[in-house]
Amino acid sequence: MTPDHPVTLSQLRSPVLVAAFEGWNDAGEAATGAVEHLELFWNAEQACEITPDDYYDFQVSRPTVHLIDGVSRRLEWPTTTFSYCSPPGADHDLVLVKGIEPNFRWRAFVAEIAEIAEIAGVTSAVMLGSMMADVPHTRPVSISGSAHSSEAAKQYRLAESRYQGPTGITGVLQDGLVAAGIPSVSLWAAVPHYLSSSPNPKATLALLRRLEDVLDLEIPMDQLPERAAAWERTVDEMTSDDEDMAEYIRQLEENDDAAATDPETLPEIDGEQLAADFERYLRRRNPDAG
Repeated sequence: MTPDHPVTLSQLRSPVLVAAFEGWNDAGEAATGAVEHLELFWNAEQACEITPDDYYDFQVSRPTVHLIDGVSRRLEWPTTTFSYCSPPGADHDLVLVKGIEPNFRWRAFVAEIAEIAEIAGVTSAVMLGSMMADVPHTRPVSISGSAHSSEAAKQYRLAESRYQGPTGITGVLQDGLVAAGIPSVSLWAAVPHYLSSSPNPKATLALLRRLEDVLDLEIPMDQLPERAAAWERTVDEMTSDDEDMAEYIRQLEENDDAAATDPETLPEIDGEQLAADFERYLRRRNPDAG
């Protein structure tokens, strides 16, 4: 890590850490796209980066060469970076973590991130991920999540994770931060598996809207809703020309509709929680209303 990060990060106001990683955890580049959106629209400043040599296989994640003014060359190594920003009207700052899922020494990697988070005084963390799923691109993006405790699960309307099986660095980091005493939740967008290799602005938008609820902040979406709508129209046109694909998507839609009308799959609605969520929504949109 760079040696000057304690001076910068230790001056932040009760920061919340938001993290996303390329690779297995980032279908459709939805999760890293969400962090990049926050970096851009809240003018995030770079704080530090993790020295990559111990964590990455450079034959898998190769360094890249960039030309500066067409003359000099700059070498950019794959790594994980930390930036920070102060969202307008918020009483806390954000630490944004974006990188590539490491190839080696995951426990040491997580310990290094936890150390930086502790120096920054991080009070909580949100992991963002996106996963391939048997879902149609024509339906609203499903956002699932997990929480570190039953109280947090109720607060953010998330389920305590019961998943058993392989996990990525996002899940390992969430577990490591909780072990370090930093409350952490995760948000996952379901991305159509037949479109998982291309950028998916619709899934990025869904993650950001759900993140608004967790952070209790209004996130500027700019032209992202229009980009998401244009993406869906383009996919409609592409898939409508393929009869087999069109039929497959219709089957996914039927499965999705059947699940939505199954009473056992519908969550119980808490009236008081719904009213509280609505008040928070109005407060974010109109802070002067009190």
